[in-house]
Amino acid sequence: MNKVQMILYTILLTSFFFTFTSCDGQNNSKIQQEKTIEVGVTVPSTDKTIWAIYQDKNTNYWFGSKENGVFFYNGQQIKKITVKDGLVNNAIRGFQEDSQGNIFIETEGGVSKFDGQSFKTLRIANPEFPTNDWILEPDDLWFRIGASNNGVYRFDGQYLHFLKLPQSAEKDAFKSKNKNAISKPYGLYTIYKDRKGIMWFGTASFGICRFDGKTLSWHYEEQLQTTPEGGDFGTRAIFEDKEGTFWINNTRFRYNLKPDSSININFQKEDGIGYLDERNKKEYPFFLSITEDNEGNLWMVTYDNGVWKYNGKELIHYPIRDGETNVLLFTIFKDNKGVLWLGSHNAGVYKFNGKSFEKMFENKNERRTAVWPNGG
Repeated sequence: MNKVQMILYTILLTSFFFTFTSCDGQNNSKIQQEKTIEVGVTVPSTDKTIWAIYQDKNTNYWFGSKENGVFFYNGQQIKKITVKDGLVNNAIRGFQEDSQGNIFIETEGGVSKFDGQSFKTLRIANPEFPTNDWILEPDDLWFRIGASNNGVYRFDGQYLHFLKLPQSAEKDAFKSKNKNAISKPYGLYTIYKDRKGIMWFGTASFGICRFDGKTLSWHYEEQLQTTPEGGDFGTRAIFEDKEGTFWINNTRFRYNLKPDSSININFQKEDGIGYLDERNKKEYPFFLSITEDNEGNLWMVTYDNGVWKYNGKELIHYPIRDGETNVLLFTIFKDNKGVLWLGSHNAGVYKFNGKSFEKMFENKNERRTAVWPNGG
């Protein structure tokens, strides 16, 4: 290669290098832009009452507060989003995402759809005369919109359809025991889709209603609803583990579903798992939220007794404290990489570091309060 050829080769190589790095920089910039949203205001931390956690396909985190809106975290900064930015309501209860990457935010006052730029409130089909047509489609999203409605909302991609729950066999017994009650016994505490796409609805006082696409079935047990102290817990958590076994509200029993299409859910009930308290008495945690990690361990959060891990053999306790304050928990979430996150009533967000749960986004100027989740 002569001197002229060497100079031309060097120029071409340099040009290629700058073109490649420029394109790569543009791609990285584009990825960063996808993680950033224009709405909301930047804040130093999340709210202290976090009732819902979600990570979207672009790895952004969404934290829903009890009544102070959404806190969006892209890995670098936190943005607070409220009704001022287009949300239908500031009381956040859940997040879902469709195949196009739209984020659906469930609130006490409706559902907001975020397309990456702005919010749109989902419309209800025939709000005055709902048809109550129960349908189960794979791509439908389901919402409760508050804990006092006697039914559930199904979103078909265009409209929300209100579906009234059928009458429970426990209705008369409940009325007899609660003559002056003003509560909404059919109100939903949780909605769960199992591994087969079947929908489960946890109610305030009547246990579980299940919809398999054809039949609406009920299941009620006193031990699932009532705590050892005598309080009415409601059905707050339903989960199917990797073995296909269902866990409902507490660890006293596990449930194997039998094929059936009757008005009652047909379970085979097996002994669950408990622990010995300081009085050497067997106890079974009542949990508000449950998930399964990538190794198949179950993780359950209690209101005021930390987190319990079930590894298939025993329950392992993780107390959660914020200094001298006992953290009051509400939800647990597994992110895209399998990392566990906690949402609390009085101490914001916690993240599992492999050994313990550590507090995230701490704002030391916030005052701490504790409120029992009444239906939320």
